[in-house]
Amino acid sequence: MTDKATTDAAIKPTSALERRIDIAVVQAEIEKDVEQRLKRMSRTVKMAGFRPGKVPMKMVAQQYGSQARSDAIGAAVEKAYGEKVREQNLRVAGYPRIEPRMEPNSDGGTGQISFTAVFEVYPDVVAADVSGQTIEKPTLTVTEAEVDKTIEVLRKQRVSYAEIDRGAAKEDRLVIDFIGRKNGEEFPGGKASDFAVLLGGGQMLPDFEANLEGLKAGEQKTFDVTFPADYQAKELAGETVQFELTMKKVEAPRLPEIDADFAKQLGVADGDVDKMRAEVSLNLQREVKKRLLAKVKEQVMEALLAVNPIEVPKALVEMEAEQMAEAARRDMESRGMGMKNIPVQASWFGEQATRRVKLGLLMAELVKAKDLHVKPEQVRTIVDEFAETFEDPKEVVRWYYSQPQRLAEAEALALESNVVDWVLANAQVSETPIAFDALMGNTA
Repeated sequence: MTDKATTDAAIKPTSALERRIDIAVVQAEIEKDVEQRLKRMSRTVKMAGFRPGKVPMKMVAQQYGSQARSDAIGAAVEKAYGEKVREQNLRVAGYPRIEPRMEPNSDGGTGQISFTAVFEVYPDVVAADVSGQTIEKPTLTVTEAEVDKTIEVLRKQRVSYAEIDRGAAKEDRLVIDFIGRKNGEEFPGGKASDFAVLLGGGQMLPDFEANLEGLKAGEQKTFDVTFPADYQAKELAGETVQFELTMKKVEAPRLPEIDADFAKQLGVADGDVDKMRAEVSLNLQREVKKRLLAKVKEQVMEALLAVNPIEVPKALVEMEAEQMAEAARRDMESRGMGMKNIPVQASWFGEQATRRVKLGLLMAELVKAKDLHVKPEQVRTIVDEFAETFEDPKEVVRWYYSQPQRLAEAEALALESNVVDWVLANAQVSETPIAFDALMGNTA
């Protein structure tokens, strides 16, 4: 196909990031390309009654002419589009949308077919000054008190229950039968047998749980409960119903002793309690460091967005949203959730995707402008941190480095770290102590 197959194309901005190119391809040159394509096809095409390469051109054209013409026009349009984009040094985001503009026409014997390519370009990003931004850097030192709290959480995660002859109290596990009636009639979902409930766990309505306290195994009780006005079952919202309840079993919680058996449950083979505390402390320090960094990183990203308001290509947002949706689908499937009943839509992630794309562009500009490129030793440090929680750290490190693509996560974290460090060095930073429970998300 010769260069005469296309005419010159002018780029027209239609918005901040959208561009349009009007492209006209010369029909006569397209026909030459179609002929060449059909000739190439005829050498290998198979058709009943003919040996390969011996099918008459007329029959090849009848069978494959439309495909050849479509391919020829597509190639001509793509060539014209690509040349103009390269000529203008445009950074195209996503793929162009090709729209036909007019039917083939005659122009002095050189008929043309006209199209418009609509596409988006990357925005021009110049990292703004962050010196006016304030970052509150939370601080927390892990002490024996935090280790004790963590061990208590670990004990509660391994709680057992023993049947007891007393009235039910908070944190007891109960087994009950109950029947609920509205206006004297049983209602759907209001009846259960051998139903297990953790008293105080919020599994049932507060008024329902309040009537369980003090009941012993074998005792019965009848009481009224008023459902909240915003209750999910509309037929019960705001209604008062009556329950008949039988307490069948009361089980009190039993926390494990902090002894050799408990230490072994936590992976300390010889049951050494001091060694267990040391490991809990080390793991806790890692977790605290991770959470402190996450809080700082969130503020840094917000600061970057605040001083760098940019418009981002819709094509990039759509691709990011689809990737997020696919990740959500995989996560739900791994949890055993049927995706046919929960069709995840990319549109659900539009706002998050827009934020991610903006930050990606801003960080890329900072890395380039401030020379924040990742160094190999930074990646190795992060990989070593990944590996130290495993039984054989050296094997984990070898696994990461055996295939370069496995290092992508570590490289991304190192890059983020460089950006965070740069912002902290240039913004106004104040250290603020944070409570252990607040950092760990403990509400009790």
